[in-house]
Amino acid sequence: MKILLVEDSEAMMMGLEYLLSQEGYGVLSAGNAAQAVKFLESESCDLALLDIGLPDGDGFELYRKIREKSQIPIIFLTARDEERDVVRGLDLGADDYVVKPFRNRELLSRIKGALRRSGKGSKILSCGDILLDTQSGKVMQGDREIALTKLEYRILYSMLSHPGKLFTRDEILGDIWDISGNFVNDNTLSVTIKRIREKLGDKSGQIIRTVRGMGYRIEGNEG
Repeated sequence: MKILLVEDSEAMMMGLEYLLSQEGYGVLSAGNAAQAVKFLESESCDLALLDIGLPDGDGFELYRKIREKSQIPIIFLTARDEERDVVRGLDLGADDYVVKPFRNRELLSRIKGALRRSGKGSKILSCGDILLDTQSGKVMQGDREIALTKLEYRILYSMLSHPGKLFTRDEILGDIWDISGNFVNDNTLSVTIKRIREKLGDKSGQIIRTVRGMGYRIEGNEG
């Protein structure tokens, strides 16, 4: 799931990028309306978070431009809490309106709600008898639920999202850093991959294959 984030505050943008990436969303960040429009010409998104006060216009006008190209859910994210702004945003047809400062979990709940109402809230990733439901966060192997840590889930999610792709160790380490916010070394990655394999009954490495000297890949999406 990919989110277009339009926010002119660099600090706010960085915080939201981290928050959204922790939840497994891809993020396209734009600091103004022109950047956002340029993204929309070449990228597909599942939802947009729009600040209203932008350096080259306002979020209401950007909303209209997005609607000319797409019917993705749109949430206004702004410090303006005056009733006329809320009413204007909702009258335009926005899916929601969140006022800063906000609670992170509340924002994530509203995003999930907007995606669910649009029919984009759930995506099933699979390989053989392994199923990963992005809506519930559950990983199933046949009719058995597999309990994964956040790091294990993120690695498996990335691989199932791109079956057959070779993930270098550096790529995976970067992903783990983003999720945990802590330093993670190469040995930790090896241990984490080993634990995922053990939980999947994949001790011989037939599901998550090792490409010597390079990294790992899931062979292909067979489900």
